[in-house]
Amino acid sequence: MMPSMWISKTGLDVQQNNMNIISNNLANVNTIGFKKSVAIFEDLIYKNNNYVNEEHNDNNSSNSCFDAGAGARTKEIQKNFSQGNLLKTDSNKDIAINGDGFFQIQMPDGSLAYTRNGSFSINNNRQIVNKNGLLLQPNITLPENFNNIYINKNGIVSIILKDKKEKIQIGQINISTFRNNSGLESIGDNLYKETSMSGEPLENIPGTYDTGELEQGYLESSNVNIAEELINMIQTQRAYEINSKAINASDKMLQRICEI
Repeated sequence: MMPSMWISKTGLDVQQNNMNIISNNLANVNTIGFKKSVAIFEDLIYKNNNYVNEEHNDNNSSNSCFDAGAGARTKEIQKNFSQGNLLKTDSNKDIAINGDGFFQIQMPDGSLAYTRNGSFSINNNRQIVNKNGLLLQPNITLPENFNNIYINKNGIVSIILKDKKEKIQIGQINISTFRNNSGLESIGDNLYKETSMSGEPLENIPGTYDTGELEQGYLESSNVNIAEELINMIQTQRAYEINSKAINASDKMLQRICEI
């Protein structure tokens, strides 16, 4: 079979992968704290074809070569952790991170996961949990007769009791940062797990050591740019079409050879 068919086939594969990624980005355009993905491509192995040129006028010959490529592949899929816009919600249980960092969430098996989604609620035990009922870490339990909850930019949690007027500090929300955010593993539900590529988490008070500050009454929107994704979709569709035409052209060439 003509190598051009296999090369074009790899082009179809990578463009299909790219379209899948773009579709996932667009599907999550309204997901709180979602971070878009970007496909990174690379060319495949090259075959060196050596040959000897004819002798020149000075009776010297020279060796030349040309490299024949074998196509392309998807090298990796990276997460883009740029900041999304902050949306005002006026809910005292909504928290956005303005800057670098992740909320710490305790999984059912006791391990920690990390998220940028600050849409929290209070469970039956008066603990702060995410929408799936998983505990925010460090764990904060509110008293029975609390009237309101306040969270400042540095993560200090205070409440006002129903029969009191002054604020009482009851806890501290810390956030974690990583050496390489792109190395985090997505596990669904807008959660991430640490990996050897991300490095170990560093837990800090918000607003210290280059970590982001907390904004109560706000949520971070997705960082997906619809116009940018639509342009990427058009480019991907055209690239897919070109590779398909290359396969069609190779097929016609083979048909021509068979007719001779």
